[in-house]
Amino acid sequence: MTDKQEQVTGYTAVPPEPPPEDLSGRILTIPNAISVARLLGVPVFLWLVLGVRTTAGDWWAVGLLIASGASDWLDGKIARALNQQTSLGQLLDPAADRLYIVATIIALAVRGIIPWWLVGVLGARELLMAVVLAVLRRRGWGTLQVSFVGKTATLCLLYAFPLLFLGSHVASYAQTARVAGWTFVIWGSALYWCAALLYVVQARRLLAREPS
Repeated sequence: MTDKQEQVTGYTAVPPEPPPEDLSGRILTIPNAISVARLLGVPVFLWLVLGVRTTAGDWWAVGLLIASGASDWLDGKIARALNQQTSLGQLLDPAADRLYIVATIIALAVRGIIPWWLVGVLGARELLMAVVLAVLRRRGWGTLQVSFVGKTATLCLLYAFPLLFLGSHVASYAQTARVAGWTFVIWGSALYWCAALLYVVQARRLLAREPS
C-alpha cells in the first residue's frame, strides 16, 4: 500500500495515477460498449415509467433495471478477464449506476410511489459526496473506487426499485413486493449514508496529513 492509498469500509481513495499506456486511450472495448448501452437505456426507462404508465410498461421497465444490474456485473467480469480496463470505463460504469438510481428515484416520486423526503435523503448524500470529492481532487487525489459497502448499498437500491414499481400495481403480488421493496430501501439508504460518512472520516484524515 502506498503513502497515498488507504482502504476504508465503503471506498478506496487512490492518487491520480494514469492507467497503463496501452489501455489509457482505448475506447472501443466490449465493457465500454456495455456501459454505453446501459446509459442509452436510461431515457427508455423514463419513457416506460413516466410516458407509458401502464402495467405492461412497468414490467418492461423492471426488466430493463434487471438487465442493467446484470450488465453492470458482466462488464466488470469481461474487463478483468480480457484485460480491457480503461479510463473511459472507469467513468462510464459509475455514471450509469448513478443515472439509473437518480432516474428511478425521480420516477418513483413523480408516480407517488415513494415520498419526496426520501428523494431528499438520497439527494443530500450525493451532494455531500460531490463536495468531498471536489475538495479531495483539489488536494491532488484522483479517482474514487467503490468497495463493498457502497456497492452493496447500490445493489439494495437497485433491488428495491423494481419491487416498489410492482408493489404499486393492483395485483396479488403487490403487498409482498411493496414490503420487500421498502425493506431494501431502508437497508440501501442506511448503507448509502454509512459508506458516505465513513468516507468523510477517511477524507479528513487524508486532508490533515497531505500538504495543500
